[in-house]
Amino acid sequence: LLSPRLARPLTPGDDPEELARDDDVLKNMDEKSVRCMNGFRVADQILALVPNQETFRKTLRFVKYWARRRGIYSNVLGFFGGITWSLLVARVCQLYPYYAPSQLINRFFLLYLQWNWTKPVMLCDIIEPRKEPGLVELKVWNPKTNPADRQHVMPVITPAFPAMNSTYNVTETTKRILLEEFRRGLDMVRLVEQNKADWNKVHEPYPFFEQ
Repeated sequence: LLSPRLARPLTPGDDPEELARDDDVLKNMDEKSVRCMNGFRVADQILALVPNQETFRKTLRFVKYWARRRGIYSNVLGFFGGITWSLLVARVCQLYPYYAPSQLINRFFLLYLQWNWTKPVMLCDIIEPRKEPGLVELKVWNPKTNPADRQHVMPVITPAFPAMNSTYNVTETTKRILLEEFRRGLDMVRLVEQNKADWNKVHEPYPFFEQ
């Protein structure tokens, strides 16, 4: 359990959630506290940026279940973690605001199978730090100025300031596996749409001991 250390104490009457939404709360924070605080800030921004929260939640629930069953839900192992799956689903919801969850699942697999991964997935424009003491020092994802950011294989950028890449652990090997799973997922969904399979086939567990 991580808790951020505020650079200034709360005053009576402060609303913690509103305070957390304000970029000024990050002033003079250490890097670990900024990352911790951004857990809430990113989740809050995602919900604010999707056109229909209920549709987003239903679609995300399916995608996360599918990812766990297929063995690709792990940031530590070089795949995608929970925040990345949320960002990917949110972007699909933005692109297809009137689609039902079942239609969004199809578009999810198709979009990221065909995505040009030299370009980042983003929900909004990246906000550069204000030139103020305590904020200007915060590192924002920018491959033009940060050589390390150019090495990221499948960049998916968080919407809250300071923008970070949520997939920095992905390698060429795990990218290949992810793309294979997107391809399989799309094939299975198309079979469902043709009444040749049911949805259980889409999230069928990966046969670890048979491959």
